[in-house]
Amino acid sequence: MSVMMISEVGGQSPQGYDGMLALVGDALRQAPGFIMHVSHPVAAGWRIVEVWNSQEDATRFFAAHIAPNLPDGIRPKLSFQPLHSLLRP
Repeated sequence: MSVMMISEVGGQSPQGYDGMLALVGDALRQAPGFIMHVSHPVAAGWRIVEVWNSQEDATRFFAAHIAPNLPDGIRPKLSFQPLHSLLRP
């Protein structure tokens, strides 16, 4: 089942987000199960929303590519929502 992963990243700056995306963006585009990625600033830092084919695909990518590259003090809070529908172009 497709899922939406929401990552709330307290203390993240635009520069920190851009640096992480530059580091893992190519791997993300090629990751099994990856569908889409969007992000925006919030009062407490940064919010990232991704859609994946499964929660397992998302957590596998996070563990392999995101967690090992997080700077000290940055720990995203992840939540997952199963999707009722997903419309693709």
